[in-house]
Amino acid sequence: MFKNHPKGLLSAALANMGERFGFYTMMAILSLFLMAKFGLSETNAGIIYSIFYFSIYVLAFVGGLIADKTKNFKGTILVGLILMAVGYMVIAIPTGTPVPTEKFTMFLALTCFGLFIIAFGNGLFKGNLQALVGQMYDNPEYSKMRDSGFQWFYMFINVGAIFAPLAAVGVRNWWVESHGFSYNSTLPELCHSHLAGNQVANLPQLATEAGFTGTDMTVFANEYLNVFATGFHYAFLVAIVAMSISLAIYLYNKKRFPNPADKKANAVGSNAVEMDVKEVKQRLYALFAVFAVVIFFWFSFHQNGLTLTFFAKDYTDLSGININLGITTLKGAELFQSINPFFVVFLTPIIMAFFGWMRARGKEPSTPKKIAIGMFIAALAYVLMTFGSFLLPSKAEITAMGGLSDAARVTPFLLLGTYFILTVAELFISPLGISFVSKVAPPKYQGMMQGLWLCATAVGNQLLFIGAIFYESIPIWATWMIFVVACLISMGTMLFMVKWLERVAK
Repeated sequence: MFKNHPKGLLSAALANMGERFGFYTMMAILSLFLMAKFGLSETNAGIIYSIFYFSIYVLAFVGGLIADKTKNFKGTILVGLILMAVGYMVIAIPTGTPVPTEKFTMFLALTCFGLFIIAFGNGLFKGNLQALVGQMYDNPEYSKMRDSGFQWFYMFINVGAIFAPLAAVGVRNWWVESHGFSYNSTLPELCHSHLAGNQVANLPQLATEAGFTGTDMTVFANEYLNVFATGFHYAFLVAIVAMSISLAIYLYNKKRFPNPADKKANAVGSNAVEMDVKEVKQRLYALFAVFAVVIFFWFSFHQNGLTLTFFAKDYTDLSGININLGITTLKGAELFQSINPFFVVFLTPIIMAFFGWMRARGKEPSTPKKIAIGMFIAALAYVLMTFGSFLLPSKAEITAMGGLSDAARVTPFLLLGTYFILTVAELFISPLGISFVSKVAPPKYQGMMQGLWLCATAVGNQLLFIGAIFYESIPIWATWMIFVVACLISMGTMLFMVKWLERVAK
């Protein structure tokens, strides 16, 4: 599997698994946690979610600058791992729910502070580790395997991501069930609505089904929200365990990893011909163009933790998705977030074999062409969602109904198919984009350019809340059409630039 690849590749991927575990924990439960904990609407939860994911990626640029200036990539990565663990600890500390009005701002600010610490730690860690992996393939012995190397790297870091949503849901549901209640995805929103003074006609029935034996719905709403949100708090603790494992792996292998700062020092101090200024500019222009285009892709792709999760909660029949573990039952909209990393691990060898087959025949597309193809594939995923949602009521309509019955919900295979197609698109874009940056970026800007790749992802993530706004305000099928258009714009622009990008990448 790792034949013709540098020995440090697997160690770097394993060191990154904790970050992926935490990332997918957040993708699975953050928006739902904010809604259950603070009673936020989809739009307001989406704004915080999008700012958090914007910060994760934009701060990677800051992390790249810090590593470039200090010439201490390994130390910067280490600090990032530690900060991420601290941030998860801040959010994991249980506080009472529903949050009293006089403490609402303080507790929400504390949560946002924890999110900022995670984002800053991720910024110090993520781009710099990618630069470190990229340097492994600057060795002529491995240079031809750069694309496949980043695909293997991407596959292995997603192994941890498969189990993150399962662990988060398991801990949350175990806590809920241990307090005599059963999980119901619609109850937190309805409980907050009741406490706000609204009439929720079907709340007594749902409360009884959830295990409440009393008649006072205010008592039930308070108890259920407190147990539900506390379960979320404890779910964040699992991410700390994963970060600790990654930290141990990184410390064990730290001395064996290359240091991108050494490459820069050697380039300056050697007798080698320095890269021409004109070539440097061409390379930077090419990278900036790609960064601008992928914004539209990430705006669409990362809806998996926001509008697609809301769709799983509000529109998808979850009754058949139950995994009984004895001490708890895995059930919930969050489980769908394990599907994408599972498909990453499952599909990576297949797609790599396909590229290898084409390479052997001299027909393998260039990296820019692969990225353009990936954007078209992503558009197909949202075309599927559009057709699958065409006859569904709007979010406002189902809120007025008090939620959809299982019989009125869509099959989970709709989301499974969408995640399958989106994952194929992701494998054409994300690892190959990282590979493209590591290949094209001038040596003295390696950390900064990896940071800017993530910064472009950040801008796309900052736009995620637009999806949440449309989710609440327009027909659901029309929401998915917005992402179809965004992906097609990305594809068309990339195809327009492809010949120029291929020349620069030679």
